[in-house]
Amino acid sequence: MEMINGHIFKDMLASGANNLSNKFTEIDALNVFPVPDGDTGTNMSLTFNAGVKDALACSSEDVCDIAKVLSKGLLMGARGNSGVITSQIFRGLYQGMDGMKEVNGFQLANALVMGSRVAYKAVMRPVEGTILTVVREAADYTYAYATSIEDVTCLQVMEKMLDEAKKSLDRTPELLPVLAEVGVVDSGGAGLVTIFEGFVSALKGVVIEKEEAKESKEVAGAALESEEYGYCTEFIIRLSESAQRTFEEETLRDSLARIGNSIVCVRDDDIVKVHVHTLTPGDALNMGLRYGSFAKLKVENMQEQHEEIMMNASVEKEVKEEKPRQKYAIITVAAGDGLKDMFKELRADYVISGGQTMNPSTEDFVEAIHQLNAEHIIILPNNSNIVMAAQQAALVCEDQNIEVIPTKSIPQGLSACIMFNPDVDFETNLSEMKEAVSMVKTGQVTYAIKDTTFEGMEIKSGDYMGILEKDIIVSLPDKMETTRQLLDRMLDDESEIVTLIYGEDINEEEAEEVAAYIEDKFDVEVEVNNGMQPVYSFIIGVE
Repeated sequence: MEMINGHIFKDMLASGANNLSNKFTEIDALNVFPVPDGDTGTNMSLTFNAGVKDALACSSEDVCDIAKVLSKGLLMGARGNSGVITSQIFRGLYQGMDGMKEVNGFQLANALVMGSRVAYKAVMRPVEGTILTVVREAADYTYAYATSIEDVTCLQVMEKMLDEAKKSLDRTPELLPVLAEVGVVDSGGAGLVTIFEGFVSALKGVVIEKEEAKESKEVAGAALESEEYGYCTEFIIRLSESAQRTFEEETLRDSLARIGNSIVCVRDDDIVKVHVHTLTPGDALNMGLRYGSFAKLKVENMQEQHEEIMMNASVEKEVKEEKPRQKYAIITVAAGDGLKDMFKELRADYVISGGQTMNPSTEDFVEAIHQLNAEHIIILPNNSNIVMAAQQAALVCEDQNIEVIPTKSIPQGLSACIMFNPDVDFETNLSEMKEAVSMVKTGQVTYAIKDTTFEGMEIKSGDYMGILEKDIIVSLPDKMETTRQLLDRMLDDESEIVTLIYGEDINEEEAEEVAAYIEDKFDVEVEVNNGMQPVYSFIIGVE
């Protein structure tokens, strides 16, 4: 294949997107942290498919026009850090193809180098051993190869790019010790290799097809992101005698992942608590009934909830348009009705639904910005994997004065909101909010989704992990004991206030038990809140 025209380029994109959709669960499994979060493969697949969908609908047959539409679609659809970096790689690719109806091999190699350079510039502190290393090393080797061969073809360039990307990916554990410890390669780099595999296959005349039968959280997530919002399905199973001996959380969780997302599956003795967003709640209930009888169940139509929210939002928007322009507005991110209420009580104007289980896209932030009418907008992402999407949204809305305070946890976001003062100037607010963020320690309790090793600690699937900032410091079968040991590590003589936020798998008595433990052992003030958040049994802030 000597040249790539618009038709061939679209085939490459479709093939790459389909290959990523078919393999994203394998990429998710490469994640170092064994937590049930918005995984790399899922984020990259949702991001890339969003851009490719727009590109395939482009009426132009010029490569540069298709690449431009692709770049815009990826930019707006980017989820998580891996999604944002992917969008930047293809933004650079578009810049390298600008003005071209077709590209030859050398031009393609040059565009790939542009992609790697733009991606590096987008990251404030690039880390080697990641997707950035893979794209840079592969692009540089490929460019050198392309310059050494007369009339190099596009197929030769992409085959070289894929080969060098695979080699670079295999070297990532040498650059990031944590990858070597867990025994995996970088997940973002693996996602990029998967896209390139699709490109090469298309250039050889075989467009990889999407495996429709492979239904999972990415497929369900994409469906639930579209017009069908599905059902929030929650139930508690009382295990039968036989199921008490044979039940495995991972088995039920994997089954649920084929029909939905936002999954929580937690066992406590003979009780199993389940939460899932799905288009087929009957299937979820039938899966649960295999193991025993229902002690409690609830199914809510999220389509109706969405329509009500949108109706209310329309009314609120009309009212807002009649109001004078605000001086300040705060956008934040949270999952769980209790958490959303906490932020709204602390003057947050717009709470984007999301967090670990589903990272919001750049477009989600842009839409929130457009809903507001303020001189100054402050964004609190509350998750390290959401910060880049928020920052990208701020760049998209460059005509507005937007500041992203890179809060990496819910407690940091809450502390920032508490320090916000509508009566002082913008710079003073930013300074005081950032200082408040720096004074917060964050702890979280969640369950492990796989067996692994982290910094010498053996972690078993189903264990409850105590996470202090970014480190897993305890992993035990008992949730409450894990919480107590985490608190012992978090609190010291300088601690004054503990904010204890309990999730949807915790009842009030369990939360009060933890609060009593803190008050008995430490001289601190304890605030207990029902965050109703999925995935995390407890979120703890210490100041």
